[in-house]
Amino acid sequence: MADPRGFLTTGREVAKRRPVEERLNDWHEVYPEEGLGRALLPIITKQAGRCMDCGIPFCHSGCPLGNLIPEWNDLVWRGDWREAIERLHATNNFPEFTGRLCPAPCEPACVLGINQEPVTIKNVEVSIIDRAWSDGLVTPQPPDRLSAKTVAVIGSGPAGLAAAQQLTRVGHTVAVYERADRIGGLLRYGIPEFKMEKRYLDRRLRQMKQEGTKFRPGVNVGVDITAEQLQAKYDAIVIAVGATAWRDLPVPGRELNGIYQAMEYLPWGNKVCEGDLEQPPITAEGKHVVIIGGGDTGADCLGTAHRQKALSVTQLEILPQPPEARPENQPWPTYPMILRTASAHEEGGERVYSVSTKRFVDDGNGNVQALVLSEVQFVDGKLEEVPGTEREIPADIVFLAMGFVGPEKGELLTGLGVEYDERGNVRRDEDYMSSVDGVFVAGDAGRGQSLIVWAIAEGRACAAAVDRFLTGSTNLPAPIPPSARPLVV
Repeated sequence: MADPRGFLTTGREVAKRRPVEERLNDWHEVYPEEGLGRALLPIITKQAGRCMDCGIPFCHSGCPLGNLIPEWNDLVWRGDWREAIERLHATNNFPEFTGRLCPAPCEPACVLGINQEPVTIKNVEVSIIDRAWSDGLVTPQPPDRLSAKTVAVIGSGPAGLAAAQQLTRVGHTVAVYERADRIGGLLRYGIPEFKMEKRYLDRRLRQMKQEGTKFRPGVNVGVDITAEQLQAKYDAIVIAVGATAWRDLPVPGRELNGIYQAMEYLPWGNKVCEGDLEQPPITAEGKHVVIIGGGDTGADCLGTAHRQKALSVTQLEILPQPPEARPENQPWPTYPMILRTASAHEEGGERVYSVSTKRFVDDGNGNVQALVLSEVQFVDGKLEEVPGTEREIPADIVFLAMGFVGPEKGELLTGLGVEYDERGNVRRDEDYMSSVDGVFVAGDAGRGQSLIVWAIAEGRACAAAVDRFLTGSTNLPAPIPPSARPLVV
């Protein structure tokens, strides 16, 4: 193990964020200018030394990628950064993404977390990859020879990119199609710059290009190229389009101007940061903002609205406020539903729990000016309105951040003729293949809305299945069947 007494002598210490008043005036990461990983270097060795190298490392079960956490904790404590990145890359193609964006389900599963604060696994991870890039330890890994097999990956989010990189490295010719004008999916247009600067994405894409992966941005598959043409051109297809069909709120007044889905709003902030626009067409500047939905997407809207100088921001959540500590009915090592505070919540705004939106109020000109809500409570397992709690709050602009219900049923999926499961996702078998021979499904398109670590894990596993389909065998990590994957966290 690392430091035999580390968990006894060293307390948990996480990365320090920049002061709120400073970071609200720019779009850079909320961490210091030198980057999250570099900012952690003075403390991270001792933090890695807190790892107990447990006989049964439950952090493995908490991590969908199966990251070799105790191994690279030990290597960081010993200062062997080269070997640490080898261990990390063995299971995770993009630790610079997960180290910034993943909610770290590995940490609640840490054995030390039974009666102490768990190891800062996520911070150690991002320190390893940032140090590796800085030291020139991350280099292209092109294949020794090509297989003469071709694969089209539709969608350039984490699942599509992971599948593409794995398949390219074993010699297949891979083209990644993306309907947006830049590669990256929600990593590019959805995740705000203050959570992950796009230079990290661009750096990894350069590596993938040097390995041989082809990128085709600005191509709407199913429209610009038909599904039939795609099938004729490629030996296999991977659908990794995500779950982008958003959940709506069909209440009176929904048709009013000023009510937007979160993903109609967030990409404009990314466009401004890319230098495409000076001002976004949808902005919270000088407005009373209401965000409906208490998850990560809602927090992204919150942080974006703060930087656009909103007058006020209120975030509504229909469920009760979670407890601050692990509840008894969610024992270790499960992932507990507790109150989590994102960087955006530190910056201001009000969170209101146990409320339901009843209707939106018209200002007389077709614009929203307020919304009417009421408190709700669970009665016999069902949410019911609390009588006499109806009230109105100002809302010049409203963002709906209530999650997603599955992949868009557009020209691509219709043209391919795939079947859907009972949840509306693309049906796939134990080898990630859809109902159409040679058409595979990875990530949220087959799983439903989930975490970035699940997307990368499924992209890697799907790549192994595609490689086996094309060649009869594979040296890529063996896939975990979709039926073995839990549908939560």
